[in-house]
Amino acid sequence: MVLRPKKIRRVAWVCAIFLIAVFTVVGLLLGKTPTGVIFRASDQVAMIVLGFLLAGGVLLLTRPRVTADASGVDVRNVVTSHHFEWKDVLAVSFPDGAAWARLELPEDEYISVMAVQAVDREYAVSSVRALRELHKAARS
Repeated sequence: MVLRPKKIRRVAWVCAIFLIAVFTVVGLLLGKTPTGVIFRASDQVAMIVLGFLLAGGVLLLTRPRVTADASGVDVRNVVTSHHFEWKDVLAVSFPDGAAWARLELPEDEYISVMAVQAVDREYAVSSVRALRELHKAARS
């Protein structure tokens, strides 16, 4: 089973395209200002590159993914990735008011599962249920 967030992916792509468009337009129009400030071609290119860098940062939000099977679960969040055997996971939970689900680990530790987000509503509920079923089957 592979789980990915739904809404944040659409929003991130729209924001990334918007950032690239805005910074490209600003970069192209930079040379024509009545303020007396002199912008060179390098300044214009830097503005456009900045737009692409910011868009890339926003697109990092599309990176979260969970891959789970009978043997264990791989959790990839924005920056980090972790693999857990089901025997090492105490529970799959989604606390009230939390933005995303989490895997409960021994010694009061947990790992956030950013691929299962509250804003995805029914998809998040079904995803947590599916993860719990895999967890239950593996621990039996």
